[in-house]
Amino acid sequence: MKLDILVIAAHPDDAELACSGTIAAHIAKGYKVGILDLTQGEMGTRGTPEIRLQESQDSAHILGLSARENLGFRDIFFRNDETHQLEIIKVIRRYKPEIVLANAIRDRHPDHGKGSSLASVACFMSGLRRIETEDEGVNQMAWRPKFVYHYIQNNYIKPDLVVDITDHWDKKIASIKAFKSQFYDPNNKEPQSFISSEGFLDFIEARAKEFGHSIMVKYGEGFTVERMIGVEDLFDLK
Repeated sequence: MKLDILVIAAHPDDAELACSGTIAAHIAKGYKVGILDLTQGEMGTRGTPEIRLQESQDSAHILGLSARENLGFRDIFFRNDETHQLEIIKVIRRYKPEIVLANAIRDRHPDHGKGSSLASVACFMSGLRRIETEDEGVNQMAWRPKFVYHYIQNNYIKPDLVVDITDHWDKKIASIKAFKSQFYDPNNKEPQSFISSEGFLDFIEARAKEFGHSIMVKYGEGFTVERMIGVEDLFDLK
């Protein structure tokens, strides 16, 4: 299956928190979108890898994803090295996305910046034909996505572009809440985490409103770019 957009995320729920509105908006337009989670988030304060995998699939159903995979890298301990790069390259070559959305270039959680650079390197390397990979015993052809954009997570980063997600806000929130083990639940007796506080989703909404305000809409999601982007028609700009 060929994807139009592949979202690469260090942890299950990274994509939902940061760019699920963008995902939903593009699926609504008929694009095929998939998510590649690098780890199972097993170092998280709450939940288990098994629970988070089920939550990931629940969210995938809500969003209408065409594919979702988890590479099972070690949470917090994965590296930007040849072994990990090759595993991501195999997935990029399998789905041949035109666009990759990747973690924030820097953030509170070290896996986010690390995942960001790992995804960027893998996207470039995937286009090198002398790097040989196989998928189910079949040699893969080189493929390099046309664009790599980085979503913005906990730490504020001034975006280079903002996507209007106003019409897809409810679906974004539903996809986040699919991760029931991770977010506020007064009946959950596990230790509280950074993201499980009652006010955390208020922060997510405030950030979306801030980015939306910058382009004169209600809700938005921001991204940074790796290279200059261009348009043929100034009226394509919002």
